Amino acid sequence: MKYSRAERPGIKVSGTDIPGRKNTGVKAGSALKSQLRRLLGTAVLLAALVPALTGCHGSRGSTVFEVPESFDTTRNYEVTFWAKNDTNKSQTRIYEKAISDFQAIYPNITVNLRLYTDYGKIYNDVITNIATKTTPNVCITYPDHIATYLTGDNVVVPLDALFEDASYGLGGTEVGFDAPKKEEVIPEFLEECRIGEHYYALPYMRSTEACYVNKDYVEKLGYTMPDMLTWDFVWEVSEAAMEKNADGTFAVNGQKVMIPFLYKSTDNMMIQMLRQKGAGYSTQDGTVEIFNDTTRELLAEIAGHAKTGAFSTFKISSYPANFLDAGQCIFAVDSTAGSTWMGSHAPLSDISEDKFVEFETVVYPVPQFDTEHPQMISQGPSVCVFNKDDPQEVLASWLFTQYLLSNEVQVSYAQTEGYVPVTSKARETDEYQDYLQRRGEDGSKYYDVKIDATQLLLDNTENTFVTAVFNGSASLRDAAGQMIENVTKSVRRKKTVDDAFIEDLFSEVSSLYHLEAIGAAGESTGGKKELGPLPTEAKALIAVLVCVWVLLGAAALRDLVRKKN
Repeated sequence: MKYSRAERPGIKVSGTDIPGRKNTGVKAGSALKSQLRRLLGTAVLLAALVPALTGCHGSRGSTVFEVPESFDTTRNYEVTFWAKNDTNKSQTRIYEKAISDFQAIYPNITVNLRLYTDYGKIYNDVITNIATKTTPNVCITYPDHIATYLTGDNVVVPLDALFEDASYGLGGTEVGFDAPKKEEVIPEFLEECRIGEHYYALPYMRSTEACYVNKDYVEKLGYTMPDMLTWDFVWEVSEAAMEKNADGTFAVNGQKVMIPFLYKSTDNMMIQMLRQKGAGYSTQDGTVEIFNDTTRELLAEIAGHAKTGAFSTFKISSYPANFLDAGQCIFAVDSTAGSTWMGSHAPLSDISEDKFVEFETVVYPVPQFDTEHPQMISQGPSVCVFNKDDPQEVLASWLFTQYLLSNEVQVSYAQTEGYVPVTSKARETDEYQDYLQRRGEDGSKYYDVKIDATQLLLDNTENTFVTAVFNGSASLRDAAGQMIENVTKSVRRKKTVDDAFIEDLFSEVSSLYHLEAIGAAGESTGGKKELGPLPTEAKALIAVLVCVWVLLGAAALRDLVRKKN
């Protein structure tokens, strides 16, 4: 629509609307131009300050860490250490002894231990504390979590320079204890701690998943244990185990309860199945590929076995170990670090003694599609160091982090569960080799199932893999498991799991975990993924423009007041 000059919105005709004045429009226009020139000058000045404003971290984060030339031992430091522990008190004692021994070497460093029951709670507390700059100094965590921590400014210390520092790096000359050198950290495990171009953690312990099998029940059903478990074998045996007696009890165990195949971590289940199939999960740069035809086929097959009752999950039924130990499960998949809960004589089992059923427990890698090229996930806690404004405090934290990789800590902790030490230095010690050779001597420290689980990972380190780490990879992992949980629950509720159901599931899970907001570089954008988040400089420029408009408004208001006066 075209307007006449007098009708144009926001433009007031001057010269005739103010009685007693002539050429008012010309004078007002000149004044306005002068005002705009002054404001433009202010805007230019503010824009020139943008680099200074964005370069100053102040409330946004800590300054970039640089390794000090020397460690000031005349000062006292407090290092807060957040770690995870379940009910294994021997692990708590190892942490406490490690702290005590470290403080004997460095009496000016006090380490304060805070224990959590699971890694998710550590993650949540770290995220909460980033905003207030009250993160711990050191914490045990996972690379997926660290990738999210890195969205803050200089929150986590990149460790590359510390690795290589001749004085205080790995095995450095000024380190007060026998620390491992970089080349003594198992390469596959160290590589898990690389995010992008830098290392942001040290591996602490490593495990993988294992399938704990009731061999007696497999043979009772007429099957012979193979050299390597396949998915077809596990599904077939599991379905055979669903046969019932006339009284409603299961034929294989004579009980009213039988869940032949129970999986603890369904996220790992989906990730490993896709890896073994050579199907997409995600790319290294964070592109989500999980919603594919192979995923559809796997979910449909899982749903079929869940419908018969042959398969269930921890979230639906409870711990696989509880069912395995009571003779109510044949194939129980859990971490090798959970081996002390598994078997007829499991030292940490949660069930009462009268519930145990005597059987032979054998430990296998997770089921495979291709037994010639086995694929199993590598997992386990790592240790990261959080940045602080005081480089000396960071260095004190780094020294304690290194101590967690010393032989005594590594060997002692590995003996509590089915973990393996992350350094060749610790693995080659006489103490650790003696531990492995004493399999079955007792039902605790030398528990046979635990050492079998340990040996499984030692023998298959080259067959392990890790998923790509990026901001949003933790959400993608959760989504992978949620799809299995959803189809399992749905068929138990008599719902039909077909192509339409799976399409709806893809959409639902993608929305629930905000997978559509994971950009090509793995950034959670919260908007169009092709655009990515606004750069800091752009945000500052917007702030400058807002200031300019405020100044324009203030000038207009001042002129209005003058006119009224």
